[in-house]
Amino acid sequence: MSPSTVQETWKDIGIMFQTATEEKYKDGEIIFKEGSSGDWIYVIESGAVEISKKIGGEKVVMVVLKPGEIIGELGFITKTPRTATATAIGDTTVGIIDPILFEQEFNKLSPGFQAVLTRLAERLKKTTESACLIRKTLHKQK
Repeated sequence: MSPSTVQETWKDIGIMFQTATEEKYKDGEIIFKEGSSGDWIYVIESGAVEISKKIGGEKVVMVVLKPGEIIGELGFITKTPRTATATAIGDTTVGIIDPILFEQEFNKLSPGFQAVLTRLAERLKKTTESACLIRKTLHKQK
């Protein structure tokens, strides 16, 4: 998906962010690691990204995301370390969303709405962790 197509995708749902830069990754390269600083939000422009988490020392694949999807938003919004690892599947290009612009847009929201979104992101992190534990448990029972 070309950068203009990705921008059109976001425009269709009423969200438009400028990417500050692009990064290219080869198959198997790590985009970010679980536990690292959540300083950036990425949009997948081409290729695919596997999101995985270590549970009990074992890798649990949570989801594979395609072009147009955003990754890294939970750590950025909640100002906490990354809850998962993002790995390129095939040749992958991601755009890094301009963090200053994102912060400016986020700060335009009322404090109450900011709090709702932050709590929602925190809850999603906890739910994701619980789902990974369940998935690992079910996988071991097979």
